[in-house]
Amino acid sequence: MPDAGAPVRTVDRASAHSPRYRLLNAAKTLFARHGYENASTSAIARAAGTSESQLMKYFGSKEGLLEAIFDASWEDINGKVREVLATSSPPAEKLDALANVMVSALESDPEIKLLMLLEGRRVRKEGEQVAISQGFREFVRLTDGVLRQARAAGHLRPHLQVEAVRSALVGMVEGLMRDRVLAARSDFPAHYSSNQIRTLVHTVLACFTSSR
Repeated sequence: MPDAGAPVRTVDRASAHSPRYRLLNAAKTLFARHGYENASTSAIARAAGTSESQLMKYFGSKEGLLEAIFDASWEDINGKVREVLATSSPPAEKLDALANVMVSALESDPEIKLLMLLEGRRVRKEGEQVAISQGFREFVRLTDGVLRQARAAGHLRPHLQVEAVRSALVGMVEGLMRDRVLAARSDFPAHYSSNQIRTLVHTVLACFTSSR
């Protein structure tokens, strides 16, 4: 578990002079370190070297700040996804590559991995709704597009519905990675590697897809 007394790391040095990016970086670390509910806006503002009024100016609320963190991360992931989609690979290979992009992106940033997997689906705003970031919605749209290409090419088994396949794939990756986070923070039995996650995704994709 992260040391509560460790200094906040600024992960975007190129934008260190921007209050908005300092707030994003400070919030990401404090949310991951203490949990969303326990990280106050005043503590985030202090860690960022700015004021709560600046936080409200840029993000509107703590919920808005968390959503902005997710959107920034998904923007990076979606950029890599678009690079995969621009290749001439068959749709089934693109789906495999998309899963690899998701796993690699989360493994490369432990704070984002923890926030997305443990905080990303919690109910916010006194039980009114689950906040789903626009970046994640775009990832879903891109993934559904590849699945429709696979269906049109005859590579997706005809009895499978596109949205159900996407939910199964994304849910599997999230669940596998979430259990690894739990194993690292407690005695939860999920002691497998990132390569094992990739192997499982590849195996399940082989069940969903078929040659024409």
